[in-house]
Amino acid sequence: MRSKGFEGMACSMAEVMGALGDRWGMLVMRDLLLGLTRYDDLQRSTGITNATLSDRLRSLQEAGLIERRQYQRRPDRYDYIPTAKGRDLALLLQAMVQIGDTWRAREAAAEPLHFLDAETGARLKLAVVDAATGAPLARPKLRIAAGPAADEAMQWRLAHGEAERAARSQAT
Repeated sequence: MRSKGFEGMACSMAEVMGALGDRWGMLVMRDLLLGLTRYDDLQRSTGITNATLSDRLRSLQEAGLIERRQYQRRPDRYDYIPTAKGRDLALLLQAMVQIGDTWRAREAAAEPLHFLDAETGARLKLAVVDAATGAPLARPKLRIAAGPAADEAMQWRLAHGEAERAARSQAT
């Protein structure tokens, strides 16, 4: 049973989560971004049931994250290819891998993936940079502010969260 969607919510995070659907959607996108394109390969990699995989591929296609391309007739077989919108998720994949690597390091476990520059082979990592200058920030202290499309609910979240953080900092 699918949960309620995020339609009408002025939240970029909800938009991405709505397009992915659930944890299986992200794992399928992970494999597609790693270069797996065939149904059997996706099923083998994830261990997902056929019914769930078919449903996730259909919903990812409806969300515009992938396109289906026929590569064989009789029987019909398809490749599943990330679209430009789907390839945007590589940034999310890299962020999740980087966070997972941090957690694994605390348990003395090695990283299962590395992101490399295709030309130099140098390892890459995501970093927070100043939007105006592009200068990396070593230890940024983040504050989140409303953007031009923030609706009433987003304004409330920000105001309420700020008030709660202020109350907690005064208590400590």
